[in-house]
Amino acid sequence: MNKEHYRKLERMYLESNVNTKIFDTTTAKIGDGIAEIGLDIDNKYFHALGAIHGSVYFKLLDDAAFFAVNSIVEDAFVLTTSFNINITRPTSKGTLKAVGKVKFKSRNLFVAESVLYNEDGKEIAFGTGNFAKSKIELSEKIGYQ
Repeated sequence: MNKEHYRKLERMYLESNVNTKIFDTTTAKIGDGIAEIGLDIDNKYFHALGAIHGSVYFKLLDDAAFFAVNSIVEDAFVLTTSFNINITRPTSKGTLKAVGKVKFKSRNLFVAESVLYNEDGKEIAFGTGNFAKSKIELSEKIGYQ
């Protein structure tokens, strides 16, 4: 368990452009093979019917699964190679929390799943993805500090 690795991943995530310029209320908590990503709902994330757009569900689910995997890969940035989501109910208020967990790992392939919860703790979406280790080193150059 490398707590400093987890904190560096959290800072890298929270300080990325997408999270400072678009998803500005995001939270991240990363541990050994697990990650929790949070987002306070804002109407800027809504589609025409006044609920969260599917792209937001996807982002939170992918991010949680991705960082669960990168928590166990300490030398390189991982890449999402595929990710499928299922949305089970709409939401339009409160704080969302995605929880990702590593389900399978081999030398070159990682599989993780994630679940998205609304502020009442009800599951509103879930996803599963495949991830691969890249050739990009985790370094200050990409915000890993």
